[in-house]
Amino acid sequence: MRASEQRHRPANRIVNDPYAKLFLGPMLRAALATWEASGRLGDLADRFAPGLVTWVLCRHRYIDDCLLGALAGNAEQVVVLGAGYDMRAYRFARELGDRPVFEVDYPATSQRRARILARHRGELPAADVRIVEMDFQADSLSDRLRGAGFRQGSRTFFVWEGVAMYLSREAVKHTLTELRELSAAGSKIALDLWRLPEGGDLFSAATRFSANALDLIGEPVTFAIHPEDAGPFLERLAYRVLEIAESPTLEQRYVRDRRRVYGAAYLVHAATGRARAKKAEAAGEDSPL
Repeated sequence: MRASEQRHRPANRIVNDPYAKLFLGPMLRAALATWEASGRLGDLADRFAPGLVTWVLCRHRYIDDCLLGALAGNAEQVVVLGAGYDMRAYRFARELGDRPVFEVDYPATSQRRARILARHRGELPAADVRIVEMDFQADSLSDRLRGAGFRQGSRTFFVWEGVAMYLSREAVKHTLTELRELSAAGSKIALDLWRLPEGGDLFSAATRFSANALDLIGEPVTFAIHPEDAGPFLERLAYRVLEIAESPTLEQRYVRDRRRVYGAAYLVHAATGRARAKKAEAAGEDSPL
């Protein structure tokens, strides 16, 4: 989806990722070329989930903007959880300067990515990328990050894209708590969350169906929370919500044509607030989530 967006004029691109195409295998490259030539990529995806392509692009762009804001501020390091084929370390190498980017993912994905990037090393700008390979079911995120040179207690920007909806509620809470405890107060995170659309219109019905269809490809949605509940949920974990961006906001901010944004997901930009957590602990508060 990110690779296909390059066919648009720069002014009309939702996100600009010239490196996305590097990770496509021969079959996907051929399929992308065919879909681009016919102009049918968006149509095909919209039959499965209306607005999904545009959502993925807007999600990436929104997190880009949050990251750039953090880098213009006082962020000292960046962590990308479930990095996959994220190329922000290279796309924003100038803005990052000498600040490290810790890319956390399963070994198989990290190793394939490393092989591909090695073949294109001459095309990439210099960046301080720290690969953190781990099994999320068995390894400690804190231990792995520290072993890669992560500075505990420093201002950090966390990217958590396309992951939380596939975890359990407890796993989401545990991860958010661990990130807060690892970083300085005022560190920031951008993540996407999923909700069940409530409308009776065809668009809402199609969106509900698309979530069920994900189960067929082995990626069932296991954690859903309404935007109205996301703020209190994060506040109980000692985060301060800076913005909740739903599809109308994303469309207004980033879409310059008639594309629609998938309505079952939204984005959250939040900051850690360790002082509040300590105050609650001292008072013996233990609110159930």
